[in-house]
Amino acid sequence: MKIVVQKFGGTSVATPETRRAAYRHVERALNEGYAVAVVVSAMGRRGDPYATDTLLSLLDSGDGAGHEPDPRDRDLLMSCGEIISAVVFAHELRSRGHRVRVFTGAQAGIVTSDDFGNARILDVRTDGLRAALEAGEIAVVTGFQGCTESGDVTTLGRGGSDTTATALGVALGAEVVDIFTDVSGIMTADPRIVEDARQLRQVTYTEICNMAYQGAKVIHPRAVELAMQGNVPIRVRSTLSDDPGTLVTQAAAHLEHGRVMDRYVTGIAHTPNVTQIRVRGEGIGASSIFRLMAEHRISVDFISVTPSEVAFTVPDALADAAVHHLSQLGYRVETRPGCAKVSAVGAGMMGVPGVMARIVDALAEAGIEILQSADSHTTIWVLVDGSQMEDAVRALHRAFQLSGT
Repeated sequence: MKIVVQKFGGTSVATPETRRAAYRHVERALNEGYAVAVVVSAMGRRGDPYATDTLLSLLDSGDGAGHEPDPRDRDLLMSCGEIISAVVFAHELRSRGHRVRVFTGAQAGIVTSDDFGNARILDVRTDGLRAALEAGEIAVVTGFQGCTESGDVTTLGRGGSDTTATALGVALGAEVVDIFTDVSGIMTADPRIVEDARQLRQVTYTEICNMAYQGAKVIHPRAVELAMQGNVPIRVRSTLSDDPGTLVTQAAAHLEHGRVMDRYVTGIAHTPNVTQIRVRGEGIGASSIFRLMAEHRISVDFISVTPSEVAFTVPDALADAAVHHLSQLGYRVETRPGCAKVSAVGAGMMGVPGVMARIVDALAEAGIEILQSADSHTTIWVLVDGSQMEDAVRALHRAFQLSGT
């Protein structure tokens, strides 16, 4: 069988109109000879009747308000949105003359850890799913969920439906995983900030992983990592368009305006609302600082360690807690809230001299102070004041000529 996995996000299944657009993509794949497995998210976003956040709000009302819900029960509640979405999607496909079978995450064979709310996929057992596809049925699978070996329902955390889609794509040996969303593909920067940001036709797994980790929200990096391990291509596409979108593969050809081009930087990503924390003093125990943060489930980023200083960032919302715990150990702590991380991402920068110089020059010309920096083979990060984040994104987008003009 030629198999394609198609994932439709919450906005793609929210209304009869958007679902009809989704059905056309399913039918086009069928006409092209594919067996189709569809993964759906819960309908809509916060405030819509069956969205995940709306379901969770039920726990914040009535006599139970203010009490922490049982994690196992919470996952059971959160799984309902995708079940409703899958049944409606399948029912309407049947009305168009198709044979369809609905699968929950458990029925699709997704076996997970028991980390409720952020479970990890341990195995994907696709016998039932494959039998439905071989029988000529469209398989509609609930995203975002699986179950433990003991049968408890779990959810996969942020981006869970993307993760479901790529995990099934790898397990089924799909030719491609299509991630349908409300944008036409992956852009060189956020078009709300950079007016001349353009759509990328091809990127590598590594590039989109780094862009996703640095703030681009089109696809979750966990999903990309699974596809990369199985070497299954991903296409990020719009539900409302026939545009092929952005192809994510092991090695992108970097096609620009019909030509193959060697580019250093692929895109500019950004993460707002972070606080820079500096812990100063001779003989600082870096390991004790990071162990303390881990014990209190505070994720740290942008780490810099010297003999006299440990610097890192945390989300603004966690800064007070981080400072409180550090102060209790007697550390001298300085903070700078309201910062932003701006990242230049590109697989082509590895081993190329002058990339950091161009970043420094572009930001200096725009009057933007670099508070901290770090780099890897494919990404250079700079920390700037949050009020200058958008100017920094635009300056780097211009510096690397990402508009294509």
